[in-house]
Amino acid sequence: MPFARFVEPGRVALVAEGPLKGKLVSVVDVIDQTRALVDGPGSGVARQQIRLNQLHLTKFRLNYPFTAPTRVVRKAWTDAKLNEKWTESQWAQKLANKEKRAQMTDYDRFKLTAARVKRNRARTAVFKSMKVKAARAGTFGKKKIPKTAVKKPRTKKAVSKKPAKK
Repeated sequence: MPFARFVEPGRVALVAEGPLKGKLVSVVDVIDQTRALVDGPGSGVARQQIRLNQLHLTKFRLNYPFTAPTRVVRKAWTDAKLNEKWTESQWAQKLANKEKRAQMTDYDRFKLTAARVKRNRARTAVFKSMKVKAARAGTFGKKKIPKTAVKKPRTKKAVSKKPAKK
């Protein structure tokens, strides 16, 4: 199947635009091909209709009957611990990080860059030491490198002396 998330009663969605942007809602009923009736008792959204192109469907789904009243939706929301599950999801964490970055000052950005440089230098040093160890062990088909570099003694080439012209 090409799609895994459908607009159906109980599907939890994130509002993508408008005054409710960033709030979670649950689809209660599908009005027509472009609109749905939503309710968000756990996120402070009153029951209302919203355009489907304003919603991003999530992987979460609540179990309640078709056109259930708000009290039933609220009970399903709390029983499923939806707010906790949402805050633990990668999607919510990415949105939180995006919000943090938007609130950063110039000095915060400078500190972040300095920390990245420090981290990358440490990472490079560890990587290079691991690479040398792997080469010595013969991993990845490389030739074994001796622990100490043995230098061959230089030998002088035999120079043939020509007799001097008379």
